[in-house]
Amino acid sequence: MKNVPAVESAYAGRIPRVRITYAFWKRILDIVGSLGLILLLAPVLVAIAIAVKLTSPGPVIYKQGRVGRYGTEFMFLKFRSMYTDADKRLPELLRTGNEKEGPIFKMKDDPRVTPVGRFLRKYSLDELPQLFNVLKGEMSLVGPRPPLPREVEQYKDADFLRLSVPPGITCLWQICGRSDTTFDEWMALDTFYVEHMSFWLDLKILLKTPTAVLRGDGAY
Repeated sequence: MKNVPAVESAYAGRIPRVRITYAFWKRILDIVGSLGLILLLAPVLVAIAIAVKLTSPGPVIYKQGRVGRYGTEFMFLKFRSMYTDADKRLPELLRTGNEKEGPIFKMKDDPRVTPVGRFLRKYSLDELPQLFNVLKGEMSLVGPRPPLPREVEQYKDADFLRLSVPPGITCLWQICGRSDTTFDEWMALDTFYVEHMSFWLDLKILLKTPTAVLRGDGAY
């Protein structure tokens, strides 16, 4: 993987200086929001865990290394939505089944996804364990989605700008079509966020996320 931390100096002229007050209140929102949602959604989290466990063999939580701010890798949490041999089957699908241009792998009818997983993915319920990533400070409620290391290795120079801010659970891409957008459109949305991020933009994205999730557009 490229020297991702170099993005801080390489884009010093483009990365907005984050105001201390914004950074402070963003972290407060992350702590209060993630902890509150974990407590509020505890019965839902338990119900999903039981459904995953009873319908397919394997762990309830899927852990995967992702790239965070300035290339810091962390363990990304999701409810398992695929069969346990999903990673072994990926190389063949990468050669024959990728339906998206660019480094992101997407397939509408991915054969590795379990029936329960398909439902979880449609409504982004598989992402709920990331609230613990937010609570730990590895992610934010709002920010670009954290990429896989193999995706970062294929980034163009301009794409590294999205790694200059903490990754998030939701973002502009999440409310603007998700996987129905092209890779370049996705990167453009993240670039806009980085260059215009503010507490009010974060709140706007958070308020629009439930409607986008319930519509299920581009969720696969």
